[in-house]
Amino acid sequence: MDIAENAALVVVDVQKGFEEAGFWGPRNNPGADDNVATLIDVWQATGRPVVFVRHDSVKPESPLRPGYGGNGFKTYVEERRGKGAGAELFVTKTVNSAFYGTPDLDAWLRARGVAQVVLAGIQTNMCVETTARMGGNLGYDVVVAHDATYTFDLEGPFGWRLSADEVARASAVSLHGGGFARVVTTGEVVDAAK
Repeated sequence: MDIAENAALVVVDVQKGFEEAGFWGPRNNPGADDNVATLIDVWQATGRPVVFVRHDSVKPESPLRPGYGGNGFKTYVEERRGKGAGAELFVTKTVNSAFYGTPDLDAWLRARGVAQVVLAGIQTNMCVETTARMGGNLGYDVVVAHDATYTFDLEGPFGWRLSADEVARASAVSLHGGGFARVVTTGEVVDAAK
């Protein structure tokens, strides 16, 4: 796998509010945060651009709502902001896709000649997947570091319920099998980026 010299790392919604297990329910992949941190460190050390995305929920009960402590980035992410040698962007959004945020992510990437994006963050099947799908639709070479994402158990129609692991697998299969993104491990990304 090749990781471009100017590939952008898009860190999606790594916010304190996702630590409120009583709101979200059981999660998967307890190692995701370590993998996100590793990716940020590699991107910053190699001078590649990093995009930090924050979800500003419009739902008054959401732990991600503005003005509530859960809206902020997790400490390890906040501590890394502004530390890299490469370009950095902070995007806020109220919907699933980072491409529908402020400022305009697509315009920022294109102005820098970025054609490849690597995604990590929360939730695998929500904002990470939606951003990956849109990135693919917009013509980007999208790479999802699957083990640098996590999600939660989810109930759908007909009383169907999937565990967080099942939801994450379904998301990975849909993205990779559907041609929206290459779904890989953090280790593969790091090895290719060094």
